[in-house]
Amino acid sequence: MKIEIKKLRENATIPTRGSQQAAGYDLYAAIDDAVTIKPHTTEKIGTGLAIAVPDGYFGAIFARSGLAAKQGLRPANCVGVADSDYRGEYIVALHNDTDEDRTIEPNERIAQLVVMPYLSVEFEETDTLSETARGAGGFGSTGK
Repeated sequence: MKIEIKKLRENATIPTRGSQQAAGYDLYAAIDDAVTIKPHTTEKIGTGLAIAVPDGYFGAIFARSGLAAKQGLRPANCVGVADSDYRGEYIVALHNDTDEDRTIEPNERIAQLVVMPYLSVEFEETDTLSETARGAGGFGSTGK
């Protein structure tokens, strides 16, 4: 699948994969100077890219495992959703979960983009739902 991508800034980097079978494409910080993220705060970091994700798909923005595990940085909304009709800059709101300042350098990998299909559905209101063994059991109801 080919996806159109537009650089909005000269210092933007086209997403890359860490390996041939990687599902995620690394997104890079298109910033001129380092950005410090204070403890337990969030900073928006631009990628300098606009991406035309095809209809029937969306761009899911996930944490980079190394950045999350080693630096305590993750997307503030945990998983970002970029709809196929969005044509603005992809911006990652990075949250610092640690008690120390964290710094993002220009052109640093800040998140990963996975292009995923979705189902378009119609909701139909009803007075009853089909019965299941679980029923309305919620958090922890399965004993695990």
